[in-house]
Amino acid sequence: MSPHELDVDQFALTRRDNLTTLQSHILAGQAKHPDATGTFSWILSAISLSAKVISAKIRRARIDDVLGGIGNTNVQGEKQQKLDVIANETLMRCLGNREGVAIVASEENEEPLIIQRQSTRDGRYVVLFDPLDGSSNLDTCGGVGTIFSILRHDSLADTVEESVLQKGTRQLAAGYVLYGSSTVLVLTAGAGVSMFVLDPLIGAFLRVADDLKIPKSGKTYSTNEGNRRSFDPGYQRYLDWAQENGYSSRYAGAMVGDVHRLLLQGGVFLYPPTKKSPEGKLRLMYEANPMSMIVEQAGGKACAGKQRILEIQPKALHQRTSVVLGSPDEVAHVLEHL
Repeated sequence: MSPHELDVDQFALTRRDNLTTLQSHILAGQAKHPDATGTFSWILSAISLSAKVISAKIRRARIDDVLGGIGNTNVQGEKQQKLDVIANETLMRCLGNREGVAIVASEENEEPLIIQRQSTRDGRYVVLFDPLDGSSNLDTCGGVGTIFSILRHDSLADTVEESVLQKGTRQLAAGYVLYGSSTVLVLTAGAGVSMFVLDPLIGAFLRVADDLKIPKSGKTYSTNEGNRRSFDPGYQRYLDWAQENGYSSRYAGAMVGDVHRLLLQGGVFLYPPTKKSPEGKLRLMYEANPMSMIVEQAGGKACAGKQRILEIQPKALHQRTSVVLGSPDEVAHVLEHL
């Protein structure tokens, strides 16, 4: 046996011995906080369970005839897919049974839902989510995802909205699940970014990367260039510069897929303001804030124009924003052209 073959075998053995599950990762984090009650861990466990259910539904979508639209539009004015509704109901059911969840807010629902109606002031957390980002990709077997954010419930808030409308800097945790060739869960609780992959043989998410760092640079950009003519001039100047300097375009049509790629390989994701959406199109609370927290925890940057996204004070539950996020050097290149 050659030394090279020995190295490969040792690597394979190391991967097989990797039995750090999401649950054990969560419990290890809980152990670092002697005053923890376990409530936060149970919420992350509920999100994990939801991801497994949604993943199974997506893999059987064509067989079970749950592809396509249902003929309705959501609060965003977007056509709802059958799996949008299934994913939303799955998350609502799983989170609704967890003690300590005071309020749940979904991109699919007009208003946040009070889970603990009799003791909302005692509920400790607010959970926000986009149940199925990029759901229009499903009919062609494209990648889709779930995005989530966890905030501490403000027991002194006078209204539900006041408790939910917090800056991104106040997020306790954020993450996403990418349903693609494998089911990947990426999570941060404010102390770095960890990545897990669902092993369908044992039904558990196994940790495959800890303290994940985004490359400092990467010569790719992700944006819908079909809207280029309606971009602000600064973004058009950036695209001219990028193409003149050998950058490649990568666009998945789902924010989760694009952010996951640049988190691993570097690059920049752009969703500029357009004439049709002058404030931007992505939702601040459900998409921009959680993704910005993940990217920043991995060493990247996230801006709306030249403002840090996590510093934006939200004024409405479904507020929209422009987004530039990714490798620090690549975000800087974009900002230089604005």
